[in-house]
Amino acid sequence: MIFDTLDNYALYKGLPHNLFAAFQFLAGTDLNKLPVGRVEVDGDRLYALVQEYETKPVEQGIWEAHRNYIDVQYMVSGCERMGFAHLSTMRLGEYVPEKDFQPLSETGNTVDVFAGAFVVFFPQDGHMPGLCVDIPQKVKKVVLKVKLQETK
Repeated sequence: MIFDTLDNYALYKGLPHNLFAAFQFLAGTDLNKLPVGRVEVDGDRLYALVQEYETKPVEQGIWEAHRNYIDVQYMVSGCERMGFAHLSTMRLGEYVPEKDFQPLSETGNTVDVFAGAFVVFFPQDGHMPGLCVDIPQKVKKVVLKVKLQETK
């Protein structure tokens, strides 16, 4: 997991191309003008899910992980709390390959993600996004889905 602000994205230039391309997209796009929904960046290798919603109490949160994609979750406006935990500390539910969705249970730690900040969740990182900090609030977030590069 990585937690940082977009101001520091150049520090990650040594990461795999698809992942650094996600930061370049965030830095070079007027994110406030993006419509809610899927935005194509580089086919299934890299795409953005633009979301607007009201954050919710932790009791309504859902733990998840992904096997085929890395999540770069960038907060455009508002602030939300995100749970995180290493998969080795979680109980795994049944993986849904069509959605690249691994439900999880147990508990973890949290981080408050504010406008201008991002969190990168790798396949070993369970996460529970969309939680409120104190009271529910409306947020706008861009989740970049970065396909894991195949090894040969």
